[in-house]
Amino acid sequence: MTTDEHTLLNHYNITNLYPVAWPAEKDESDASEDDQPKSKPQTKRLAHQRSNSRYSVLARSTSDRRSLVPGSEKTGDGVENLVQKDEPDPLGGPDSVVRILRHRGLPVEEDQRLRNRFLLSSTTFSPTLYLSQVHCNASIESLLQGLDFLSRSIDQKSASLKVLVESNFERFVRAKSTIDNVYAEMRNQGAESSLPQRPRTHSRSRITSKGSAHFRNTSGQGPFSPRGLDKPLLSDQKKHALSKESEYGVQGIKGPLSEVAVKAEEIWGPALGGREREESLRTAMASIERNKGVLEVDAAIVSCIRHRNYHNLVAEYKRARQYAEDARTIVSGASGDRRPLTDSDLYQIVITGRMWSSVEVQIDDFKRDIWRRLTNVENPSPSSATRNMSDDHMALISVLLELGVQDNPIWFWLLSRYDHLKNKIIASFERSRVEIEILRRRIANADPPSTATHAAHLKASGNPASRDKQQPVDGPSIIEFWNLVYGSMNNLLATPGGLLGEIIEFWEKAQDFIDGSIQATLPVGPDGQSRKHHRLSTDGAKELQEGVVELIEILRGNIFSFFADPPVEDVSMLYSPLPPTTPSTPKSAIFAPYAHQDSRFRFDASHPPPPSPKTGEAWEDFAFWPPYANTLSGVQYLEKLLNLVGTAATELARLPSVSSSSGIQRGLKSLVAGTRERCSKALVAAWTRDVEKFHLVENWERAGERHDRTKMPGYFLALENTVLSGLQKIIYIPDVASKANATDIVTAPPAELLKDVRRHFERTLYTTLSDMVRYAEMVSPPNNLPQTGSTILSPPLKLAGAVSGAPERREIRLLLTMSNMQLFRTDIIPQLIAQFETNFSHKLTEETKMIKTALGQIEEKLFKSYAGPFARDLASMIHTGITSSTWVPTTDRPTELRPYVYEALLLLVNIHTEVTTTTPPLLHPIISYLFEQIILAFLSAFRARSERYTLAALMQATLDVEFVASILSQYTTARASELQSQVYQELDQRTDNSARMRLQNELPEMRAILKKLRDGTRGEFICFKKQRTAR
Repeated sequence: MTTDEHTLLNHYNITNLYPVAWPAEKDESDASEDDQPKSKPQTKRLAHQRSNSRYSVLARSTSDRRSLVPGSEKTGDGVENLVQKDEPDPLGGPDSVVRILRHRGLPVEEDQRLRNRFLLSSTTFSPTLYLSQVHCNASIESLLQGLDFLSRSIDQKSASLKVLVESNFERFVRAKSTIDNVYAEMRNQGAESSLPQRPRTHSRSRITSKGSAHFRNTSGQGPFSPRGLDKPLLSDQKKHALSKESEYGVQGIKGPLSEVAVKAEEIWGPALGGREREESLRTAMASIERNKGVLEVDAAIVSCIRHRNYHNLVAEYKRARQYAEDARTIVSGASGDRRPLTDSDLYQIVITGRMWSSVEVQIDDFKRDIWRRLTNVENPSPSSATRNMSDDHMALISVLLELGVQDNPIWFWLLSRYDHLKNKIIASFERSRVEIEILRRRIANADPPSTATHAAHLKASGNPASRDKQQPVDGPSIIEFWNLVYGSMNNLLATPGGLLGEIIEFWEKAQDFIDGSIQATLPVGPDGQSRKHHRLSTDGAKELQEGVVELIEILRGNIFSFFADPPVEDVSMLYSPLPPTTPSTPKSAIFAPYAHQDSRFRFDASHPPPPSPKTGEAWEDFAFWPPYANTLSGVQYLEKLLNLVGTAATELARLPSVSSSSGIQRGLKSLVAGTRERCSKALVAAWTRDVEKFHLVENWERAGERHDRTKMPGYFLALENTVLSGLQKIIYIPDVASKANATDIVTAPPAELLKDVRRHFERTLYTTLSDMVRYAEMVSPPNNLPQTGSTILSPPLKLAGAVSGAPERREIRLLLTMSNMQLFRTDIIPQLIAQFETNFSHKLTEETKMIKTALGQIEEKLFKSYAGPFARDLASMIHTGITSSTWVPTTDRPTELRPYVYEALLLLVNIHTEVTTTTPPLLHPIISYLFEQIILAFLSAFRARSERYTLAALMQATLDVEFVASILSQYTTARASELQSQVYQELDQRTDNSARMRLQNELPEMRAILKKLRDGTRGEFICFKKQRTAR
């Protein structure tokens, strides 16, 4: 059931919109409870006054005293109550509770008591029964929503009533008491009573206004009148009583009113009955009625001007002109016919002249206001949905053409718009450039970022956690600078919402006016007077084209100077006050860049920001590059700036006035090329500066699962990938170059620019690799490097008795650097070279060979830096032990090794532990190299002895060499085997034939001794044993 159907049922107090029989209760009397039964004459009179509508019995009269509650009903004894026949669901559900119960089969229409238990307005309402029947299938969520709906309904209905009752409670009480007393006194006046009774009055009912008395105390009827103690006259009281017999108090004044009417007719009848005056008045009234439109048109025009209702204003102005033409026609006709004007014609001519004079004044003032607003009007923004269309330039031009003007409003608006855009471009750019320079100076004069901060920002691109948290890639002040630069360029070059978009839109409007496509919708004015303004002259069209080209050239030149020129020196624009003689024109509010200054750029004129210091940094030559900015923030924002400049240039190149001008085309090409070159130079300079400081990133923290490497190579790879990708987008501007007709503006980068990028790319690789070596070979690392607080040995690799892995140890740094170098050689360098060749379409064949050669040299240097000191220590131990006077055994058959052998092997054990716990992949090459150096030391030491070797010395030398060779057997190389053969040859040459023969006989015994020695030191040198792999 709809709301309208429910309202009809309640209004006519019926249960069905299509009843088949007349309701029986409508035949019963509907008298109020305060009235007595009406007599038959009254009944007939009421019947005569009854409406002829067949629905009048159903409708409720506004004068009866029945309940005002829609849908209320009477009980069987005729007493009304507030219970309605039907109600909407109080929980916000259906709009008919009775309909739901009827669908469930409950006899709610026949049983009123049962229905009342489901109606909220009834005192017998049962919530439990209501929910069990009406909402038997409701969910908990819908019941909770219904509870919220019921709470809001109660609050809304009771809040206003509560406030009204609380604030006016005393007034309600006083009003109720006064009404009751007045009604009782008026009703009881004149009533017959056996004994006079003092009327009950409220304490406040005696209070009357000053200068007036209670109506019961007038005409000598009060208790203090001469007749007050006597019994009042019953006839006088009944005459004013509020009863049917006295016609409710009107009977007493009927006679005096009739007499007054008779006297008035006798006195004023002759005065009003003059026929001549009557005729004159009738003529005047007829003239006023006939010329009512003339009298109203002036006020209507004033109202339209006030409300800016241009459509109705034009209509009213046309009506006023028609009235003026009619008056002129009357005068011309009377003059031509040589007849006098009638009084009606004279009156019409007079009021029309006055009207037309006032209308001309109003219209002239209105035109001046329209000209002024047309000077300052701007194109409506598509995003401004609430913009008043009466402020649109087309509406203003239309109304001026409609009213008729001497000057051309179209040409006037075009010239005003051109001046506005020209001044706005210059003022906006100059202010933006000065603001950028002030912020640049403040950053330059502030302290540079610390090494830890700089390293943290450089790691942002290679840290997944930082990318997830959107960690800034540079300092807050530098990001603020970049946002200011991008915002300023966006305000100038954005197509929607920027000055470039306004220029393009201005040209499109101008082109439409030149072609005449818009003029078809413009009015021609009164009598076609404005038709001459519809067509622009050839010189005017040419002048417009030149003006648009000039605007484009101004914008292009400003943008190019911002990127190509060094920072400005003069920043006085922000604190130079306006001249006191500057006129207060509407444009002054638009072009005054000092009116609403940002607090960041507000400073004392006597203390301007000092110029940035000259320290020889590359960023000092770039106005768009913030001091101390890193490469990551530069790549991020320069890419946006180049896309903005390239898009703006291509949009401008599509304009017909630009495409036909080769000079402007070349200017746009130079804008894109020059901006690209300057941005690339600034970026590669910062790239080199960051790479020179990239060793600050190295904090010797292990790289995830690869504990033999640090995170530094990953950070470097991420930085190089970001820079190379950003440089490719800056140099080629692919997002703009892919658009149609963009190849004429976005040209291929010059070879010199690509060569410069390639040179800086190679330099970053060499610089990084050399800094890694230099930093690793330091005796102690700098104290200002960022540390993570974790030790270099990861917990799973810390072994009992292992050498400490603190990053201060040079040997640990060398091992990690060698491991990182292997990663550079096998993965990072090839990947970066392939990315460079792909991004810039340039092969690095020779450069790749040179880089690989340099990497090999660097790795060899690192290896010798680490293993060289140990090799020298081992050689010193062996040489000292063999050349010692106690080395030759005192017995004929030696059975023990010399101490230097154990010392050398224990040193190898320490080296083995250090390498294993730091960089396990480097263990085999390091131990193999040291094994070769040990054999070489043996050879050198045996050659250093001057005497010949006896049998005992030969046996001792064999035991020492064979024991070391057997312990380090898995690290044997071809060169170690060759050196070992040279050792035996040297011993064989330094002995006699008899000793050589006896040594052959002692070999079995020596093998047994050697086996015994190996078994005795199995635990000490088990680390050198080859581990068995599980099958």
